[in-house]
Amino acid sequence: MEISKLLPEMVKLAKLFPGHQFVIAGAPNLNTHFYRQFLDNDNIPLVFGQTYDLLQHAEAAVVASGTATLETALLNVPQVVVYKANALSIAIGRMVIKVDYISLVNLIMNKEIVKELIQKEANHHTIAEELDQLLNNKAYREEMLAQYKSLHERMGLPGASPKVAQHILRYLQQGTPKRDSH
Repeated sequence: MEISKLLPEMVKLAKLFPGHQFVIAGAPNLNTHFYRQFLDNDNIPLVFGQTYDLLQHAEAAVVASGTATLETALLNVPQVVVYKANALSIAIGRMVIKVDYISLVNLIMNKEIVKELIQKEANHHTIAEELDQLLNNKAYREEMLAQYKSLHERMGLPGASPKVAQHILRYLQQGTPKRDSH
């Protein structure tokens, strides 16, 4: 469901950035046919099983929330995080889980390192604005990369999964301060 809500918005970005090659990293549990319904006749390559290779060559990324946000940061790729779900699911989730951020990057650092565009904000207009900053605003881009360096230091040596779990648990146990409004 997340892909069906986000991919149509992401596909529109290719027309707004004609000087860049967009590539979709397909989820391993879905097939080409599933993705093609959203691509129309757009000339956007779809690849499977090469996400890390793609990220190592990417100038920037639009990433759906999840572990991919942390992986993208650890590979030093500036990103914008997007998330859309059923409105009722989001409302219930917000009542049950009290966190200030949805991306692992921001949760671990306990501040906004990467822009999170959630629900209505996750549209091609706002995604394009953030992507433009990541691609064309050198200071903005370098600040994110500097914050990634701090993330690398916080994560330390291999064994990231247990460390991420510890950071999230610690964060949840501390309570949640109110998120700054933007």
